[in-house]
Parts: sequence; structure tokens; C-alpha cells
Amino acid sequence: MSSAAPPADLDDEEPDIGDIFDQLEELAETVDTDEEREKVEEAMRVATEAQGSDAAFGRVIWGFDRADAAEALLGAFLFGVPMAVEGGTQEIGEFLVDRPLLLAGTAVFAVALTTGVLYVAEIQDVRVKNRLFGIVPRRLASVLVLSLLMATVMLTAWGRVDWADPALALANVVVAFVPMSVGAALGDILPGS
Repeated sequence: MSSAAPPADLDDEEPDIGDIFDQLEELAETVDTDEEREKVEEAMRVATEAQGSDAAFGRVIWGFDRADAAEALLGAFLFGVPMAVEGGTQEIGEFLVDRPLLLAGTAVFAVALTTGVLYVAEIQDVRVKNRLFGIVPRRLASVLVLSLLMATVMLTAWGRVDWADPALALANVVVAFVPMSVGAALGDILPGS
């Protein structure tokens, strides 16, 4: 009894859900009509659901919905509580308020770090489904906006910032935004939904 050789394009590893998504994404680039594109996206949705919910790691994450937003908010909150109750946030904010380049660099660092957590570190296989303005992944934009809002609301509601001095308040919010954006990204992707 002879066994058939595996296709030449597969390496020695067993194919996984990520390989299916790669094939479906290639297919999506070749379809000609919106109807065909919708069918490919439906197949991606089914593949996402078929991978099961028993594993937290090694899953393909595709799309961003209310559940993802709730997970991101929870992650931002959990990482933000220490920033809101500890005085070091205000000390760093006071330092950065007089150094606008460092303040801007801190905000850019938060965006870069969050992008790295979502798309570079490969904690999960995160795929981009929708882009805002054709450029910014919707998941990234949502995670960043939600964590910035959470930082602003939490620090304001808990009396940690006074908007009578908006520059200092903004500096404090940016300081809290750094870990909260990472928390939001991890909160979103770690449950694997």
C-alpha cells in the first residue's frame, strides 16, 4: 500500500486555522464581485467560529465587535487602576507637561507598543478585517480610542486630574494611556474572540 506524498507547498508542520485564513485571504484578493467577496468573508467567519473556544492561544482573531470592545475596556480598566491610584502618574505628568516633545513621544510610543502587541508579537494570529480610511486597522483604532477614553474618564472621575490646567491633565492622561492601551490590546486578544 503506497501513501500519497503531501502537496509541495506544505511544509513539515500540520496545517492550522491560520493556514486556512491565509488561503481565504488569497482567494479574497482574486474575487471579482461583492457577492463573491461576501462569500469568502462568510467562510472566514465560519472558520473563526469552528476553531472552538477551548483554547486561549493559537487562535485566529478576525473582526472587532461589541464583545471585543468590552474585553478591551476591561483590560484598560485593569491596567489603569494602578495608574489612577498611584502618585507616580502625576509626577511623570508634571515632568512631561514642560517637555512637549517627550509628551508626544510618549503618546507615539503607546500607539507603537499597542500595534506591536496586536500585530507583531504574535500572541494571537490577529487579522485585519476592516480599515478606517483604508489605512488604520479598525481593531487598533478601537483599542486606542477606548483606552484613551477610559484613561480620561477614570482619572477625571476619580479626581486625579483637574481640567482647570488642561496641559497637565492631558499629560497625566497620556501617562496613564500607555499601560491602559497595552491592557486594552491584551484584554481584547487574550480571550481569543
